[in-house]
Amino acid sequence: MTLMTNHAPAPDPNRRLTTKEAAELLGVKPETVYAYVSRGQLGSRRGQGGRGSTFDAQEVESLARRHRRERQPARSGGDLAVRTRITLIEQDRYYFRGVDATELATRYSYEEVAEWLWTGVLRPGVRFTAPDASVSAARRAVRALPEISGPADRLRVAAAAAATADPLRFDLSERAVLGTARTLIPTLVAALPPVSRSHRDEGSLARRLWARLTGRPVDEAALRVLDTALTLLIDHDLAASTVAVRVAASAHAHAYAVVSTGLGVLEGPLHGAASGLAHRMLLEVLDQGSAAPVVADELRAGRRVPGLGHPLYPGEDPRAQALFALLEQVPEAAPALAAARDVVATTARHVPLHANVDLALAVLTASTGMPAAAGETVFAVARTAGWIAHALEEYTEPPLRIRPSGLYTGPRPPQPLPSAADAPE
Repeated sequence: MTLMTNHAPAPDPNRRLTTKEAAELLGVKPETVYAYVSRGQLGSRRGQGGRGSTFDAQEVESLARRHRRERQPARSGGDLAVRTRITLIEQDRYYFRGVDATELATRYSYEEVAEWLWTGVLRPGVRFTAPDASVSAARRAVRALPEISGPADRLRVAAAAAATADPLRFDLSERAVLGTARTLIPTLVAALPPVSRSHRDEGSLARRLWARLTGRPVDEAALRVLDTALTLLIDHDLAASTVAVRVAASAHAHAYAVVSTGLGVLEGPLHGAASGLAHRMLLEVLDQGSAAPVVADELRAGRRVPGLGHPLYPGEDPRAQALFALLEQVPEAAPALAAARDVVATTARHVPLHANVDLALAVLTASTGMPAAAGETVFAVARTAGWIAHALEEYTEPPLRIRPSGLYTGPRPPQPLPSAADAPE
């Protein structure tokens, strides 16, 4: 993407600009101008005769000046300060585009919030559906995996298979990427083998996912917790997987590859898989009837107690607060909820740590007959929407901008060529 220079002539403030003129002044493609409109950065009006859009010249020039300030040449070490308009975390709260994320999650569905996060438009009742070709390709690939394959394995393979069914995947325009997002997420869910034989692939994404996580009949109160968890986990600023996603998008990888990148990082035990450790711990607490011996074993082994503490929240994780409040309305969750509170209280005698979202997610999975890996699945499906949002942002930035410099610590040259005589016998 080319940028306007500081010597570009300012437009006549007394007339409105066409889309082409606005794009030239901003140094972007016309579709990016409409992306700025959808995100509230620019206002637009229909042109005379209802053809095309027009833009206030002074507003466009103001945005162009701001972009020129923000896009100063990067330091020699690369641009590591990634500007984003998606998530803000401060004072034990977090916000999606300035709106309290926990309030969004308790009021709107996962699909509604994802759509709003991408486009700035709230579409009540929106449902994401997947084309048959995409689902068939993904299911065939997943069925070929060994039975011991984990959730991230299945989702990553499903994403790659779905990409092969989309010959237009290299179109990185906002419209095309949004179309991919709306079909890829339900494809990932549909590709997972159902646990319940009586499942039906209809209704909300959370309802379709439920049948892939547990064989129990749908409990509406627990289903609401699942949907809220999906929404709460959509994004969380620049987590490890999101940084990887932005690097991939900066290289103009297509949306399927971007999501595959995020899934690869998510598989680490310190990121998306953390709730599985908390799930197993809760089952052990329930089995022993007390958190004390379980917590003692964790501390004795020098391990962190799963599901406690978060570096971004000195107090309690707001995502955990929201889920615990909903779990109180699920009678079947009462034992696991009590076990989680016992863990928090027992650990607090030694270290003042609060519950995080992994512990709340573990209460949901442990109380609904889901396996320990279910939390990882929920996390991965949920975060896919956030990865898409970050990719959409990154596609409008100069490509390959996220490139830190390596600090070489090896032997200084010149060094002699290696030889076979140097090999140990």
